[in-house]
Amino acid sequence: MEWATASRSRPGELACGDQTVAIDVDGDIALFGVLDGLGHGPAAASAALAAVEALTAARTERLEVLIALCHRVLAGSRGAAMTLAQIDTKTHKLSWTGIGNVTAHLVAKTISGVQVRSSARLVGGIVGFRIPETRPAQVVPIRTGDLLVMVSDGIDPDYLDNIDFAASAADIAEQILTKHAKETDDATVLAARHRGISS
Repeated sequence: MEWATASRSRPGELACGDQTVAIDVDGDIALFGVLDGLGHGPAAASAALAAVEALTAARTERLEVLIALCHRVLAGSRGAAMTLAQIDTKTHKLSWTGIGNVTAHLVAKTISGVQVRSSARLVGGIVGFRIPETRPAQVVPIRTGDLLVMVSDGIDPDYLDNIDFAASAADIAEQILTKHAKETDDATVLAARHRGISS
């Protein structure tokens, strides 16, 4: 996996309420996530960072367990929206789940532009305050060259329109942030590309 993140706090503020996770779980499985602490500023950052710590410590658990764990850890905090994805490069499967409005899409390059191969199913709620009954994570196939893009709601919805697939994951994340970040909120992008098996 080739991955990168790009983020910035709301203009005029120092603390960013958005955080990311990108963890190599066991060599074949990677855990990715974007966490958006409710609102912005220090309280939002504190909630998102607490969730990152919990996810890092429990990285080998199933996504449903990780969401429930974060819900317990964030009780009494500002709470957060979050979307998590696990990519298994051995089985070529992507599992993902989300609470709130952190969007995630699996996209591929086509002759006509960008094809959205799949999108994470999001459910309403706030991790740490109220989440719906846990459902199994959605599982979709992932192919070599596919790009996972996850963004907080500080990114305008049209961010998939002009992705440069020839660019690195770092450049893609930075380009989306630069072109599509809203001035009214923290903004974060995570881009991860399935590079296939290296010899």
